[in-house]
Amino acid sequence: MALKISIITPSMNQAQFIERTILSALGQNYPSLEYIVMDGGSQDGTIDILKKYENRLKWVSQKDEGQADAINKGLRMATGDIVAYLNSDDVYEPGAFSRVASYFLAHPETRWLTGRCRIIDETDQEVRRPIPAYKDFLLRRFSYSLLLVTNPISQPATFWRRQVMDEFGVFDKNEHFVMDYDYWLRIGKKYPPAILDDCLASFRVYTTSKTSSSYLRSFREELGVAKRHSGSSMLNALHWLSYLGIAASYVVLNSVARLRSRR
Repeated sequence: MALKISIITPSMNQAQFIERTILSALGQNYPSLEYIVMDGGSQDGTIDILKKYENRLKWVSQKDEGQADAINKGLRMATGDIVAYLNSDDVYEPGAFSRVASYFLAHPETRWLTGRCRIIDETDQEVRRPIPAYKDFLLRRFSYSLLLVTNPISQPATFWRRQVMDEFGVFDKNEHFVMDYDYWLRIGKKYPPAILDDCLASFRVYTTSKTSSSYLRSFREELGVAKRHSGSSMLNALHWLSYLGIAASYVVLNSVARLRSRR
């Protein structure tokens, strides 16, 4: 019997991408999938797209208190053995659910797992290859101390058992940029993640995306979250240095992208 997988997609005015997101989940043809879209009241045609697939997914459109609040509402509706969330501009790679379910079945002690994740642009072309390569390098050397210094875990490629929510609750709705990092630190202090050497998802970056437009704020908030979970001034200092290096690399990558777009 297949483990039931519940996927939550928070959405707000993402008609440009959300159909690709939906199809990447439904197209897995996984035999026991519960797909829930929590829309924040979109006015851009998203609702028409959701209605198109409503016989294959559940959806709600109502005001919420932000991304984490929408995810939490979906997680509380979920009935799956395994849960995850996928933002409305990201996509799953083919076969991801089967690989995830097979691992959880073979390793009943595993509470959560993460895999590799590509970065793609608005046309689905892979970009910024050095960033996933760097994250993969760190994942192969994963430890909780490392997680306190930097975050190599790609959110779209991360799944956890329902029991994790029974023990640790859901996301902190007051975190609007790094709610996932905070959650990884909460779980990871007790349970190390399993690391799959498979590409499970693709994370999309583009000019107006939340990550691209507010990456400096995200890195600052990530540093604040790490400090809350760490009692080590040395680890905090290393996280600060990591923050400076990553922020500088994003400035360079964004500058290169802008130059290329002008050609």
